[in-house]
Formats: sequence, C-alpha cells, structure tokens
Amino acid sequence: MLAILFVTLLAAFTMATFSVSSAHADEVGTEYDFTLSGNVKFNGEALDGVAIAVDGNGYTADTVTDAEGKWAIGVPEKGTYEVTLDEETLPKGVVVAKGGNVIDTEFGLTDRKSVNFFLGEGTRNTVSFFDQFVNRFVNGLNFGLLLALAAIGVSLIFGTTGLSNFAHAEMITFGALMTLVFSVNLGLPIWLAILIAIALSGMLGYGLDAVLWKPLRRKGVAVIPLMIVSIGLSLALRYLYQYFFGGSTSQLPGAGMTDIKFGPISLSPIDMASMGISVVVLLGVAYFLLRTRIGKATRAVSDNPSLASASGIDVDGVIRIVWVVGAALAGLSGVLWAYFRPGVSWDMGFQMLLLVFAAVTLGGLGTAFGALIGSIVVGLFVELSTLWIPSDMKYVGALVVLILVLLFRPQGILGRKERIG
Repeated sequence: MLAILFVTLLAAFTMATFSVSSAHADEVGTEYDFTLSGNVKFNGEALDGVAIAVDGNGYTADTVTDAEGKWAIGVPEKGTYEVTLDEETLPKGVVVAKGGNVIDTEFGLTDRKSVNFFLGEGTRNTVSFFDQFVNRFVNGLNFGLLLALAAIGVSLIFGTTGLSNFAHAEMITFGALMTLVFSVNLGLPIWLAILIAIALSGMLGYGLDAVLWKPLRRKGVAVIPLMIVSIGLSLALRYLYQYFFGGSTSQLPGAGMTDIKFGPISLSPIDMASMGISVVVLLGVAYFLLRTRIGKATRAVSDNPSLASASGIDVDGVIRIVWVVGAALAGLSGVLWAYFRPGVSWDMGFQMLLLVFAAVTLGGLGTAFGALIGSIVVGLFVELSTLWIPSDMKYVGALVVLILVLLFRPQGILGRKERIG
C-alpha cells in the first residue's frame, strides 16, 4: 500500500554552496538559472546607485540599482533568501519604515522572483491597535479552523482507540505533498489534485490501520507501547518524505496571491477559500457524528467500546472508518496549512503537531466538538498574542494558555472528569 502511494514522489534535491563578489546588477549571477530582481523607487521615481544584497542557502551577492531603479541578482537554486537594502546609499530625505529594508522572499513556481522597495519621504504608515486586532483575529480564526480539521481526526482516533497518534503529523504532511505532486509535477488542476490528495490520505489511514494498528489491537498491546510505535512511525515517514522531496520548501499553485482589503481586514482569495472550505467540512463532520448511523456508532464506541460491542456495533469497522475520516481530514488540513504558512516541506506537519495536541487537550480528550473549540481558542491566541509578544514566541504563548486552563479544568473545556485518570 505505502509503496504504491509513493510511486509518484520526487527525487531528492541536491544542494550546493556558492559565493560571488560585488558587481553591477547586469553582471551578478548570470551563470545561474534563477533570478531575484526588483525596483527601488521614491514616490514613483527610480533611484540609481542603491545597494542591494542577497543572502541565503549559503550564497551571498550584492549589486546596485541602475538608472531605472532596477536590480537583478542570479542565484544558484530556488529557496528562501534575505534581500537587504542598504539605507546608507539612499538619497537624503528618503527613509524606510523600521525593518522595511530587509525582505525575506521565497521562489514560487517560476524561475524569477520580484522584490520591490517603494519608499516615501520621511513618512511611515501606522495602523491602529483596533485595526491590528481585527485583522489578526480573522487570521487567527482562519488558522484555528484549519487546525480543527487535524485536531478532530486526532480526537476521534483517541476516543475510539485510546491512542495518542504522533504519526498524525505525517498524515498532515502527506496531504500537502500529494497535492504538490499532482498539481505541480503532474500538471493537474489544483482542485483535482486536492481531491486526489484527500482520497490518498484516506487510503493511507485505511492501510495503516489494516497493516499495523488492527493487528496490534488484536494482540492486546497496551496504549503506551502503541504510542511509542506511533512515534517510531512518525519518524520513519518524516525522513522518508525528506529522502524523496529533500529539505527545501515548495509552493502550491496560487500561493502568494495579493490580499484583498475589507476595511482593516486583509485576506487573500486563498484565505477566504480556506475558511469557507473549513467551515463546510466541519459542518459535514458535525452532521456525520450527530445524524448518521455510523456517526452515532462512533460516539458510542468512543464512550464505551465494550458496551458498544455488546450492543451489536462492529467496533473494528467503526475504528476503520474513523482512521479513514481522520486521515482524510488531516490531508485536507495539510493542504490548507501549506497555503497558510505558506509552502510545502517534509516536516510541515510536525511543526503544527504540538498545537494540534494542545487543541485536543484543551477541548477535552476524545471529544470532537471539544477539539473544534480548543482549536479555535489556540488559533486565536496564537495570532492575537503577537500584538504583545514577539511573533517568534506566539506558539509558546498558546501552550501557556493550555497550562492555565488545565490548572482550573483538568478535563478540558468539554471533557468529562471520568475520562481523566
């Protein structure tokens, strides 16, 4: 099963380290296939002789703008680069907003990436606290919704099997990687690639349960050994991804679309589509759990597997369906996470795993609706916390909230006390 799923994976990328000396824009890096370029303008007028430096992936080069304010530097490979404008070379009276002279940029699908600096005369645009709060609240809601897709899968699996599945991170990554393969490498429309990736993610969940988890359950393996097996599976899959895809980050089609302004709210079409898809899918999951026969059986197995079995419910069949649904939701979450970050990489699922577990624990272990609420709380706090703390620490802040809530309500927001212990 796994061998078939990975037939379409890419070969690993090779990396090299290069450096060049300073030169004029027309002479820098022309031997390379990839180019960073842009303009430096002041109130619409081109600025000549402004120094620009590029650094990243072991490569460093610099140049100056020409009479039209243009610059270009060739680079040896696609990747993330830091582009720096030397403020000392700007004409008198021309300033850059604090931190605006350094731009981190990443190549998309093309071999050329534009990085522009549009400057003003001694002016800085400021955004009110309220506008920042509203914008980050919406972004936090977006993040919380995509986090909920992954967290509900973890919660359903834990509720029906008692397993804390650390390999769920690699299911998240798998969905994004398969979308990359079918959309970028095989050239299929992005909507079709996403549907195929979700289907393959569900097949991966089915295969893992049939080959690994069901035999272990039949042998009566305890929960702690099962958790250790999931950690080993997580490591194996993660480095298998790295072997086939390399350590670089790739972009899905449509990433980097220009934001649309709605008052203080700034969202790209991808962000709006992500939120809409998340809401529709979450409503579908709620309907599945509350209104369908299989959903009711799932909740019965989660509450008491022995009683459910005695009542005639096929517990193994329910667990198999839960694995398929949970893996499919994780795959979709991985696609949306790839657009939110943005980018697809071999360890992207692992980067959000701790937040997924935080959301599940915060909402209440084994409760799907608790995972939804916990995810929204974590997503909002992650984004809103950057109003007061450095953005590099925003994920730590979410875990602090988790600790504080559990100090006062150990079972989580919607958890029940009998689940603890």
